[in-house]
Amino acid sequence: MAEKIKFELVSPERLLLDEPVGMVVVPGVEGNFGVLAGHAPVIAAVRPGVIEVYENGAVTQRIFVGGGFAEVTAERVTVLAEDAMPVSEINREATQKAVQDLTDRLSVADPDERALLTQRLAVAQAKLAAAA
Repeated sequence: MAEKIKFELVSPERLLLDEPVGMVVVPGVEGNFGVLAGHAPVIAAVRPGVIEVYENGAVTQRIFVGGGFAEVTAERVTVLAEDAMPVSEINREATQKAVQDLTDRLSVADPDERALLTQRLAVAQAKLAAAA
């Protein structure tokens, strides 16, 4: 049996996953990175995108995260996600509407709102891309 690494996915609301897995691919700000047992320690920012969980060389779970941080050790990878949900649960229609609403709001936003709306729009666009 191949070595496993403990994977923990935590959102502000709850612990979403806590299980040994074969490999995890995390959408890092500087690019996707795979984590196997024995990985070098690292802390990385996570961009909005999809975490892929692998068992026996195949993807078994795809989870959308709206950004956050990942802490990796040789035995464990913990992702602290701002928002997380299985890709299969993304409602494309609602997400498309959110993208449109945020785009409309951004076009008339005052400078104080722009940064927050831009961030929310990026997350909504990444969620829409994940559901495609």
